[in-house]
Amino acid sequence: MSKQPSLPQLRAFAAVAEHLHFRDAAASIGTSQPALSGAVAALEETLGVQLVERTTRRVLLTAAGERIAARTRSVLDAVGELMEEAEAARAPFTGVLRLGVIPTVAPYLLPTVLRLVHVRYPELDLQVHEEQTSSLLEGLTGGRLDLLLLAVPLGMPGVTELPLFDEDFAVVAPQGHWLAGRQAIPREALREMDLLLLDEGHCLRDQALDICREAGRPGGVPVTTTAAGLSTLVQLVAGGLGVTLLPRTALLVETGRNDQLSTGYFEDPAPSRRIALAMRSGTARAEEFTAFAAALREALRPLPVRVLDADETAADGTAAPGTAPGGTTADAGRA
Repeated sequence: MSKQPSLPQLRAFAAVAEHLHFRDAAASIGTSQPALSGAVAALEETLGVQLVERTTRRVLLTAAGERIAARTRSVLDAVGELMEEAEAARAPFTGVLRLGVIPTVAPYLLPTVLRLVHVRYPELDLQVHEEQTSSLLEGLTGGRLDLLLLAVPLGMPGVTELPLFDEDFAVVAPQGHWLAGRQAIPREALREMDLLLLDEGHCLRDQALDICREAGRPGGVPVTTTAAGLSTLVQLVAGGLGVTLLPRTALLVETGRNDQLSTGYFEDPAPSRRIALAMRSGTARAEEFTAFAAALREALRPLPVRVLDADETAADGTAAPGTAPGGTTADAGRA
């Protein structure tokens, strides 16, 4: 084949394959509909195969189009990685960094992250996306996001974890509750209490359920009330509907606004979770992200957490041994 497809032709076809609509595809890549249609037609001519079936109402991919669409996306991803590697080599900590953060971390750690970026990396264009873990991982592996800040371990191939710190869970109860203000709550206390949790899909819900299972809470003891966010959760607690578990970094923000709430702490070793940065294994920006993790660990030291030193993390950047499923660690003392 003497002629080769151009990148604009491949981008046009990838957009059509994704949207199956010429107007929407053109808008997604910032071009006109005639230009997009011409680029796809030129690609078909170059390859010598029909890629799309055009009708008055919709666009369909041919059998060849289905196969070539997957190849096209791989080519464009590879070109994007090439440009990313070149940019990182030219000037680390510049350009765009798309950071994904889980909702149970974002309100409490982002002030520290943003301050660090503002002071230390002023040329970095930080873009923050708050999403649940499953969505963040899809965004990371699909190239939509560059770096994640979330609870680990993830146990996901192709993703490298850069552990930052461990933090304990505390019990938040209404004033007058028998757990309110206690300093050495045994885990067994979780077996029968009315426990309020976040909705399905939040990793913090799974972590809390793991803690309850470790404490011997029967599977038949129901969790009857849930909330979409921690702020709602603590208001339900203040209203007397039950108690909940919060990570230590969330306590001041979520309980300081309501004098009807009281905090209790577990006896040592307290249940805890591990927070880390996560990146694609083999990313061109691995050295940059590792340096960012080291700087962030230092910035986080004033918080009520146990910052992890380099010798406390596994050699491959994953969670150290002893970390339970769901990101809880059973052998850590309270900060």
